[in-house]
Amino acid sequence: MCGIVGYVGAKPAEAVVIEGLRRLEYRGYDSAGIALVDGGAIVSDKRAGKLANLEKAIADSPLPQVTTGIGHTRWATHGPPTDRNAHPHLGRARRVALVHNGIIENFAELRGRLESEGVEMASDTDTEVAAHLLEEQLETGVDLTVAMQNVCRGLEGAFTLVAVDSQDPDRVVAARRNSPLVVGIGEGENFLGSDVAAFIEHTREAMELDQDQVVTITREGVSVSGFDGTPAEGRRYHVDWDLSAAEKDGHDWFMRKEIFEQPRALADSLLGRRGTDGLLQLDEMRLSDQDLRDIDKIIIIAAGTSFYAGMVAKYAIEHWCRIPVEVELASEFRYRDPILTASTLVVAISQSGETADTLQAIRHARVQRSKVLAICNTNGSTIPRESDGVIYTHAGPEIGVASTKGFLTQLVACYLLALYLAQVKGTRFGDEISQVMDQLEEMPGHVETVLAKAEEVYALARDHVDNRSVLFLGRHAGYPVALEGALKLKEIAYLHAEGFAAGELKHGPIALVEEGLPILCVVPPRGRDQLHDKMISGIQEVRARGARTLCLAEEGDTTITPYADVLITLPQVPVLLQPIVAVVPLQLFACELATQLGHDVDQPRNLAKSVTVE
Repeated sequence: MCGIVGYVGAKPAEAVVIEGLRRLEYRGYDSAGIALVDGGAIVSDKRAGKLANLEKAIADSPLPQVTTGIGHTRWATHGPPTDRNAHPHLGRARRVALVHNGIIENFAELRGRLESEGVEMASDTDTEVAAHLLEEQLETGVDLTVAMQNVCRGLEGAFTLVAVDSQDPDRVVAARRNSPLVVGIGEGENFLGSDVAAFIEHTREAMELDQDQVVTITREGVSVSGFDGTPAEGRRYHVDWDLSAAEKDGHDWFMRKEIFEQPRALADSLLGRRGTDGLLQLDEMRLSDQDLRDIDKIIIIAAGTSFYAGMVAKYAIEHWCRIPVEVELASEFRYRDPILTASTLVVAISQSGETADTLQAIRHARVQRSKVLAICNTNGSTIPRESDGVIYTHAGPEIGVASTKGFLTQLVACYLLALYLAQVKGTRFGDEISQVMDQLEEMPGHVETVLAKAEEVYALARDHVDNRSVLFLGRHAGYPVALEGALKLKEIAYLHAEGFAAGELKHGPIALVEEGLPILCVVPPRGRDQLHDKMISGIQEVRARGARTLCLAEEGDTTITPYADVLITLPQVPVLLQPIVAVVPLQLFACELATQLGHDVDQPRNLAKSVTVE
C-alpha cells in the first residue's frame, strides 16, 4: 500500500512528486524518498519517518530543477523503516532508480544469485534486487521499457515497479502485477500514481492498466505493452471525484474502501508463504523448529477485534496441532498471575504493534521465560521488536478506526501459524497442509464473490435503521464472527449489539428476544459435528419468539430457507475458514447502517486507531 508518484513534463519534477506524495500520506507510511534524472545522473534523497523529514533534507541540500522524477512513501515489509531501506533504490552503477509497491516472492533466490556475482546489497529490501536486475538488462543495450519487460517475466509475487534511467531522461517506465497503478494523462506531461490522488490537482484524465502490463510515459504520450512485449491498450476514464473521494478510491469512507480492498489484502498476506519444495516458510518466525517442538501450551493475548481473531486461532491450532490453547484479553493477562513456563508460547496479536495492554503482557511473559510470537501489521513497531518472532500480516495501512482488512489478514496469519506448527510437530501430513493452503489461496476470490452482493446487504441495513438493538449468533468458529459483527455495530453505529454462542441462548440471552428483534445468524457449513443442525435449532427458538432472522449460510443450503426471514449466501468453504467470508457481510452491514444514521464511520466517537495507554 505504498505511495508511488512518477512524472515527466515541463514542470519542476521535485514539486510535482513531493506534492503527489503529500496527497498519498493518508495511505500510511514510515519513510519517503525521491529520485530525479539530471544530466545523465540520478539525484536521490530518502528519509525514514514522515514526509517532513525528506522535505527538510531537500531544503538543506536542494535538488536540481529537472523535469523527470519518481517518489515513494514506504510501508515497510522487508527490513525495518530506516534511511537505507527507504525507496528509491539504485542499481550498482547508480544508472537506475526504482520504487516498488508489493512483495517480490522470489527475491531471496534472485538476491543470492546477484550476491554470488559480487553485487553488494545496500538494503534489506526485496526492491533493491529489481533495481540491480534492471540495470543488468540495460547494460545489454535494450531500453528501459524492454528491460522492465524482461525483468518482470522473472519476478514472482505482486508488485508495482516504477523506474527511471539516468541515460534516458525523458522516460518513466512502470510495471503492474496485482498491485495498484494508474496513469494520469495531461497536456505535454504525464503522471503515474498508486491512485488518482497523486495527480488529481494536475489532470482528471486517467488510464487503468490490466495485470502484467508495462507502461511508458514521456511528455508526448503513453504506451502500454504486456510483459511479453506485445502492444496493449489501457482503459481511459475521467475522474469526477474531488480529492477527498479520490483518496478513498471513490468510496464515501475509508472503511468502505478497506472492506473492498480485502481480496487484495488477503492475497498479499499469503504471498511468499510456500517454498519451492511446497513446505510452509515463515521468514520472520525467528523461532527454531526445536523451539516450536518444545511448546506444550499456547496463550494468545490480544484486545478488541484482534482478540476475536485469536479465538478463531484457538479452534485452528487445537484441531490441526493438538496443542492446548488459551485466549486471553491482554488487559487481564498479567493481573491473574498466569502460569507460564519456558515451553509456553505466547502469541500477541496487534494490528498496530503498539497496543499498550498487549505490550505489557508480552513483557511479563518474557520475564517468565516464555517464548513470544507477534502477529502484526506494522513492520518495526514495538511489539514485533520485543518478540522472539513475528508473522507480519501485510494488510497495508488501515485508516478507518474500525478494523476490517486488518482482521481478515490476522485470521490468515493465525491459520498460517497453526499450519506451520502442524508441519514442524508432524501432526498433519504434508498433503493435508497443502490442501488447506490451496483452500486459503482461494479465499480472495471467495471474498470477491461476497462483495459482489454488497447491495443486498446495504438494503438489509437500510431496512433496520430504526432498530436500537441487534443480536448476533454463531457456533464454533462462527461464534467469534458473531462477536466481531456486534463489535462493528457498536463501534460505528452506536447501537446495542451483542454476540452470543447459539448454544447459550437457553441460558439467559433468549430473554432479550422480542417481536421484530433482528438477529444475524452465522450458520456453519453442513457436515461437521452436528453444528449445522444445532444452529438451526437455535434459529427456530428465536424465530418462534418473534425475532427477525437474518441468516448467513453457505450456497446450496436449502435446509435453512424455512427459518430465514432474509438469507445471504456465502461461498462453500470449510468450517474453520468460514470466518473469512462470513464476517464480510457483517462489516458491510455495520458500515451502511452507520452511514444511514449519519455517523462519521472512519472516526467514531471516543475511539482511537491505536490504543497506546493501559
